Amino acid sequence: MDRRTGEGLVSGDDGRRYTFRPDDWAHQGEPSVGAYVDFDADQNQARSIFPVPAGPQAVAHPAGGAMAVPGGSLTDRNKYVAAILAFFFGTLGIHRFYLGRTGSGIAMLVLTCTIVGLFVTGLWALIDSIRYLVMSDAEFAARYPRTV
Repeated sequence: MDRRTGEGLVSGDDGRRYTFRPDDWAHQGEPSVGAYVDFDADQNQARSIFPVPAGPQAVAHPAGGAMAVPGGSLTDRNKYVAAILAFFFGTLGIHRFYLGRTGSGIAMLVLTCTIVGLFVTGLWALIDSIRYLVMSDAEFAARYPRTV
């Protein structure tokens, strides 16, 4: 979705992409990336777009850089990058910042300043790196969704 114009794209069950404008959004608020929506297709335009609590109707796509995984989750984060960051820079909490978990990233950074905290964050980071590697792509995308 283009923040300046409010125009965007949604993908339908048929695999086609449909454009929409802000006046096509029939719900209060703004559409969010990765939200399931239902809409009326009019040639290549999406009309009367409503959010759907759950279901694989359509997924709003960003301009680029995000990965759709089976199950409909959308993420621009990579579990392998997160695992490498956790393994090499984990005591500093860098992987937590990468995943959007700033609170625990700050906690790890502060704990690293003490000897006991350094041991704790090292173990924490090692466990995190292993968890990211064994986690499925769909679970990773659901646990660490893209934030707009």
